[in-house]
Amino acid sequence: MQRNYAHHFDGKNPISRDIPEQYCDDTNAQYRPHNTIEMNDAVDVECATIEAGSKDEIRVDTSDMIVRDTAAVKFLRTVNWMPSWCRYDPQNPPKFTLSMNILLAFSTTFTVANLYYPQPILNVIAEDFHVSYERSSNVATLSQAGYAVGLLFLCPLGDIVPRRPFILFLIFATATMWIGLCLTTKFEAFVSLSFLCGVGTVTPQLMLPLVGDLAPAHRRASSLSLVVSGLALGLLVARVLSGVVANFTEWRNIYWLALGAQYLTFTLLFFTLPDYPAKNKGLNYFKALWKMAVLAVEEPLLIQACLMGFLLSAVFTNFWTTLTFLLASPPYDYSSLEIGLFALIGVAVISLAPVWSRLITDRFVFLFSSVLGLSVELVGIIIGTYIGTFTVAGPVTQAILMDTGSNMAHTANRSNIYSLGPQIRNRVNTVYMVFCFAGQLTGTAAGNRLYAQGGWVWSGSMSVGFIGAAILIGLVRGPRESGWVGWKGGWSIRRDESITEKAEGHVAVEEARVPPEPAEDCR
Repeated sequence: MQRNYAHHFDGKNPISRDIPEQYCDDTNAQYRPHNTIEMNDAVDVECATIEAGSKDEIRVDTSDMIVRDTAAVKFLRTVNWMPSWCRYDPQNPPKFTLSMNILLAFSTTFTVANLYYPQPILNVIAEDFHVSYERSSNVATLSQAGYAVGLLFLCPLGDIVPRRPFILFLIFATATMWIGLCLTTKFEAFVSLSFLCGVGTVTPQLMLPLVGDLAPAHRRASSLSLVVSGLALGLLVARVLSGVVANFTEWRNIYWLALGAQYLTFTLLFFTLPDYPAKNKGLNYFKALWKMAVLAVEEPLLIQACLMGFLLSAVFTNFWTTLTFLLASPPYDYSSLEIGLFALIGVAVISLAPVWSRLITDRFVFLFSSVLGLSVELVGIIIGTYIGTFTVAGPVTQAILMDTGSNMAHTANRSNIYSLGPQIRNRVNTVYMVFCFAGQLTGTAAGNRLYAQGGWVWSGSMSVGFIGAAILIGLVRGPRESGWVGWKGGWSIRRDESITEKAEGHVAVEEARVPPEPAEDCR
């Protein structure tokens, strides 16, 4: 009689105590504690197959393998150690609290800010490194380029690996490389490190899908809104802090401040960020990238949201880039410090975003919130564009309404695409952010060109056209339409009672409880 056993070894005893649960062929076989195993170094420690008679005793020497296995296990346990309260328990999944939501928003603020600290002080950096303004602009350009690389090639891993260790690793690695930015006196090294730090700054785009997984379905939009607000605050706060610090002290002090913020973020998340199991164990990385490309051309809901996100982002960067030129020119002639403080208007508005997300986005279909946000933004842009050349009330009104509408639309778009399935949230978020990033580049380039040719009205008119196009894209496909165009399912803006959301939540819980897949078949 032959029996095949699949053995998983611990560090001290080559015989597993839970062998009866791991038989591959003979489910009625009984565990015999006197048995030992004989194997050589060529055998895989994690999956060994034994063939033995009922009375045979097999002995082995696995001392070398046990030592190697124990060393590897100790290393993995060390780097992946976490407090007991952060460990995942499938019987008691982590509760997504308001404090956790605020902490993740704080974390996104002070990680994405890495991309924007140098932008207001490029002239000071150029003087300190004795390079031209054109060369100093490479600092901001390569930071953004690094972010794009990380977005495209690192974020999809969020659907494959556990996110807690991945997020912590990226924050720690980026903060450690950041020390070089604080110390180096070589411009080439400064630019290179800016690129690498940009690659690691994609952690907010890993946190957003994690919020989508942790937050209950009825509060997902408002929870996402808080974190999206953190992203927008990072952009604005970085510019304000950078301008103020460089104006009154040495410019490198803003880099030292950023270094402290990153290590503080790492420490807080290390002791509070809950563990969450990988959603697609064994998924091939290149297949994940290919799936992302397929979704970008075959999924109507995702493409609709991405096109709106592209236009929203183009308008946002067009406004904040050309606003500097407007306020620095007659009739305003503001100083760089006054221009930087102008961003505080956006900070105040964005801070209120979770309130109306709870009141509107969580209660109505996401497409309604997207179109409503776009409409609010359109009103603000029209006012700011056509009265902004002679009264500061124009750009102030535009900043308030545009930031309100933009945040509402982005939050609704993300909530909408996350409903495509919990297993692909990081990849659909990556596709969405690639479109948004392309929109930012388009808005900056086209806005600057139009401002140079026709001034504030020309660049603002482009924004009016972009938001008008985004509203049309939102209206050609209804919230319950499964195809490319149409309004099947009705015109009601009220969200359907959460049949879909309950099913999605059930899938997510069951997925989290699936045990790890074996390394290979033991038969």
